[in-house]
Amino acid sequence: MPNVLVIGATRGLGYQLAKQYAQREHSVTGTARSAKPKDAHHDIHWITGVDVATEDAGKKIAEGLKGHKQDLVIITAGYFGKESFDEPNYDAEVTMYKTSAIGPVFIVHHLHKAGLLKTGSSGSKIIIVSSESGSISLRHESEGGGMYGHHASKAASNMVGKLLSLDLKDKGIAVGIVHPGFMRTEMTKSVGFDQFWDAGGAVTPQVAAKSLIEWIEEDFDMSKTGQYWAPRGPADIGTAEPVLGAKENLSTPLQLPW
Repeated sequence: MPNVLVIGATRGLGYQLAKQYAQREHSVTGTARSAKPKDAHHDIHWITGVDVATEDAGKKIAEGLKGHKQDLVIITAGYFGKESFDEPNYDAEVTMYKTSAIGPVFIVHHLHKAGLLKTGSSGSKIIIVSSESGSISLRHESEGGGMYGHHASKAASNMVGKLLSLDLKDKGIAVGIVHPGFMRTEMTKSVGFDQFWDAGGAVTPQVAAKSLIEWIEEDFDMSKTGQYWAPRGPADIGTAEPVLGAKENLSTPLQLPW
């Protein structure tokens, strides 16, 4: 029975990933900033009190796993603070950087140093949930500027994933960076993106989780370590056509440009 760790599993994509892996009879551990969800799957083990934006998150997770090595680690915890050039938000930007780009380094460090990642030919897989918003190449004048912390912290997250892949490759640990899809969540609604859900092809976290799980199981291995992928392809990437060409000529899954 594979062991799966979902970091940030109380809502949205993380919740669905933990639930669907538990339904597949994997041994699932989820982390929560406070308490576990009231309707959480009964087979999920929970590590509570974990805030990815704090320095001790990795240590708490490592201690909570109680020596159980993980086959798969998915870091999906996120924070999205709305801002613009006219109204930047310093505290929100700092939180976004800590959550997306600093936290994953310390989490993976503690898991590895505690011997909780498998090495060798059957090494662990680590998935960092980023976003197409972290692609510098995909930023296009049609969408304008703004949202500095969100976009830049995801670009930093992509670099963190790349660097981790280089440090862990000779240990047999594969690191993938993914854009799971444009989703209908409270997070995207909180910044006003719900007005784009229909036109942008936004899907539910349940659908996005299913696509991501299939990609991890069927496509992701050491040959793709350090790469940046959209398992659902270009359909929900608004700048795909002006930057990469006609969507009908683009593949699914789609490797994204940095």
